[in-house]
Amino acid sequence: QVQLVESGGGLVQAGGSLRLSCAASGSTFGRFAMGWYRQAPGKQRESVATITSGGTTNYADTVKGRFTISRDNAKNTVYLQMNSLKPEDSAAYYCKAEDYRNRASWGQGTQVTVSS
Repeated sequence: QVQLVESGGGLVQAGGSLRLSCAASGSTFGRFAMGWYRQAPGKQRESVATITSGGTTNYADTVKGRFTISRDNAKNTVYLQMNSLKPEDSAAYYCKAEDYRNRASWGQGTQVTVSS
């Protein structure tokens, strides 16, 4: 399994931006499908954005046009650029790696709080 460490969360005003990073261990990062998920208190964890090993991206409707997922295989890192943040984007954000056998690894999460 791969070890994942998220960073970049914090407190930001509505309309602001944050960039989350997820650093992965191991030499096979490029083979993993990566994703960002979030979970607000009392709610289920939901997919925010995903990116395949080939670079194909997918976004939740709620973040389309505002968030961008990208990956740098040379740095074993996946990013989530979040713009035009809204209070409803407040949640713990988690990074996920999935291999070709659909085995998943999760990071510990990073908190994003958007004030109105």
